[in-house]
Amino acid sequence: MNDLTSRLGFPLLAAGQSQKEVTHNEALLRADMLVQAVVEGLPQPQPPAARAPGQCWLVDAAAQGDWAGHDGQLTQWTEGGWRFFGAFEGMAVWCRTPAGMLHHIGGNWTRDIDAGALRIDGNRVVGARQPAIVSPVGGQIADAEARSAISQILVVLRAHGLIST
Repeated sequence: MNDLTSRLGFPLLAAGQSQKEVTHNEALLRADMLVQAVVEGLPQPQPPAARAPGQCWLVDAAAQGDWAGHDGQLTQWTEGGWRFFGAFEGMAVWCRTPAGMLHHIGGNWTRDIDAGALRIDGNRVVGARQPAIVSPVGGQIADAEARSAISQILVVLRAHGLIST
């Protein structure tokens, strides 16, 4: 039997174990950090000067100081010092600044969303990028307003990445 849970690494109690409260308290501290995890900001290489118990950060590459050797991990400041947890593929955390979800993909924390489609209330609003559309040219003078409107629509679609440039 393992001593830790397989995904989040919570310590398990053993039959006849003395001082079970130590193992149990460690599991509670991990749960407090990892269940609906919230980090203060984007990954950074060194600990912040100002911190409060319970606050979490993401450790960037080439970590320094107390964070050295913990690149890419999630860390929490506690009354007992820093606690670290190795991120796993697909792990998600809420980032306070800038506000939004971060995902651990391919060994890195990213704000990108990888999906085949974006749905809001079950309705597909964005799908895969479509091929480029050639801007209108030619036509008569009376065509100038329509050509201008179509060009503006194309500029917006390209800016949102919905069609190629």
